[in-house]
Amino acid sequence: MNGTLTAARSVEIAPESRESQRPDAPTVLLVEPNPAESILYECELRKWGYHVIAVQNGREAVAAARAADPDLVVMEIVLPGMDGIDAMQRLLADNRRRPVVLNSAYAQYKNNFRVWSADGYVVKSSDMAELRGTLERVLRARRAG
Repeated sequence: MNGTLTAARSVEIAPESRESQRPDAPTVLLVEPNPAESILYECELRKWGYHVIAVQNGREAVAAARAADPDLVVMEIVLPGMDGIDAMQRLLADNRRRPVVLNSAYAQYKNNFRVWSADGYVVKSSDMAELRGTLERVLRARRAG
C-alpha cells in the first residue's frame, strides 16, 4: 500500500489544474498526516489555483514554513509528534502575519482557547466549499491589512 501511495504522491496533477496556477498564486503549506487526505487536499488546492507544499507533521511544518515562507498554512490538529496546536504556536511566534487555518475532523477543538489564534477553523467534510471560502476570506483579509 505504501508503494502505491508514494507512487500516487509523485504523479503530476492534471494539465487543466496546472493551467489555473499563476506564477504569482499564493503558496499554501498543507499539513496533513493522512497520505490519502493529503493527496486529495493537495489536488483541490492546486485546482483552486494555489501552489502547495505538503508535509505530514508539526516539526516538518515549522521547518517548511521557515524555509519557504508560505502565504497561508492549512493544518490538521492531530499530528504525530508535535500536534497542530503546538506547531501553530511556533509558526505564529515566527511570523504573526502568516495566516493559519485549522482543518480538522475534530469539532470539539473549536472550544479550546489554544486554537483561537488561528485565522480559521474548518471541520473536515466531503464538501470543501467551507474550506475554500475560508481560505479566500483569510487571504483577502491579509491583503487588506
